[in-house]
Amino acid sequence: MPITPIAAVEGVTGTGYITEAPAVAAPSGGDNFAASLAGAIDYSQSLQGDAKTKAVQAVTGDLDDIHDATIAATRAQVQLELVSAVRGKFVEGFNEIMRLQA
Repeated sequence: MPITPIAAVEGVTGTGYITEAPAVAAPSGGDNFAASLAGAIDYSQSLQGDAKTKAVQAVTGDLDDIHDATIAATRAQVQLELVSAVRGKFVEGFNEIMRLQA
C-alpha cells in the first residue's frame, strides 16, 4: 500500500498555528534572490510585529492564551534566524566569487 502525503488525506485540517509564508512573485532577470530576500525580511518583520503585539497583550492581560504569545515569539525568532543564515551564506558565496576573480 503506497504512503499518502498528509496534504492529500481527506478530512484533515490544520490547527491554524502554522501558516505558510506569503508567496513572492519571481521577477524576471537577476533580481530573484533580492526579491526573495526582501520578501523574507518583510515576512520576518510582520512576524516580529505580531509577536510584540501579543507580548503587550499578555502583559496587559488582554490575551486569553499565553501560548499564543510564546508561539508568535518563537516563530519570529526562527524566521529571523533563517533570514540571517541565508544572508550569511550569500555573503560567504559572494566573497568566495570575489576571491576567485582576484
